[in-house]
Amino acid sequence: MDKMLYISMTGLKQIMNTQASNSHNLANVSTSGFRAELRAFQDVPVYGSGHDSRSYAVAKDNGNDFSQGSIVTTGNDLDIAIKGNGFIAVQSASGQEGYSRAGSLQLSPNGLLTTASGQPVLGNGGPITLPPASKVAIGEDGTVSVIALGQDSTSLAVVDRIKLVKPDHTGISKGVDGLFYLNDDGVADADASVKVVSGAIEMSNVNVIDSMVKMIELQRNYEMQSKLMKTASDNDNVSSKLLSMT
Repeated sequence: MDKMLYISMTGLKQIMNTQASNSHNLANVSTSGFRAELRAFQDVPVYGSGHDSRSYAVAKDNGNDFSQGSIVTTGNDLDIAIKGNGFIAVQSASGQEGYSRAGSLQLSPNGLLTTASGQPVLGNGGPITLPPASKVAIGEDGTVSVIALGQDSTSLAVVDRIKLVKPDHTGISKGVDGLFYLNDDGVADADASVKVVSGAIEMSNVNVIDSMVKMIELQRNYEMQSKLMKTASDNDNVSSKLLSMT
């Protein structure tokens, strides 16, 4: 009886954790460059005295879905979308180098180029700072050029180049801040093969239909585990009554 309750309780907990991850994906369906989180159930035997006759399911973190999201044209000079594999190097709140696919860039009042979340975008020598300009252009290779205030359209000058990297997906993990980091806490080298589309952003790669179907399946599994716990409780009550008659 105790094993039955334990297995049901564990099932409920793991389903809740998976549902939370699935809900997080759905909440970020409109977040630029978001990569869906993946989770899968794995059978784990119940260890202890006696015969190993039971197992319970544990929701394992399977990393992220790195498939390409749809690219939407915005016409904004500061928006960029990465084509294929690759990341934009940014500086996290702790000062560590992290990697993002969110290409909705903006300029701070002091000319610092940042993501929409306020993380400074890294260039050849650290965070990129732009002078007052009438126009900003970002090339396919990440080169940032500007036309300084008071200059004509022929005075386009290169200021810096966005650091674009392409680390192996098996060697990176997502942090609590939503950025990706190398598993060895190192720094990825710039990769000239990574290209961007200017004036566009990449949308989240979350599949809304699949996530909704998964939500329904998890809810049904949750109800099944709840009924199993109720059955265990009913069996316990019947057993107590039978023992009281002896």
